[in-house]
Parts: sequence; C-alpha cells; structure tokens
Amino acid sequence: MTVLTVKELAFVEDEIRAEVITAKTLNWCATQCKDQELRKKLEEMAEKHQLKIAYLSQYFNRTNNIQ
Repeated sequence: MTVLTVKELAFVEDEIRAEVITAKTLNWCATQCKDQELRKKLEEMAEKHQLKIAYLSQYFNRTNNIQ
C-alpha cells in the first residue's frame, strides 16, 4: 500500500469536495429541468459523482495511509 503525505491527502480531499459540488450542482440542475429525459440524465450523472465520493471516503476511512 502506498503511503500518502499530508499534502497528497489534501489534494485528494480537494477532489472529494469538487465531486460534492459537482453532484449537488447536477442535482440542482435536474430539479430545474422540465425535460424528463434531460432530468434523468442529469440525475444519473449526479449519482456517478456521489458514488465516487462514497468510494473515496470509504477507502480513506478504512486505511491508515497517511505519512
């Protein structure tokens, strides 16, 4: 297992925050959308970002890979 430095971990945390913002933005856009097909696509895209957040969070919660 690769051990991350504090700086590297900060970059990962920044990416997680960016994923959160992206997911929230896509969900908001979906609520504003009247076209059901487009709404569904936006919701699917948001879900993919939410799954990335969950995966990254689980990975870092179950490992001690900080140097």
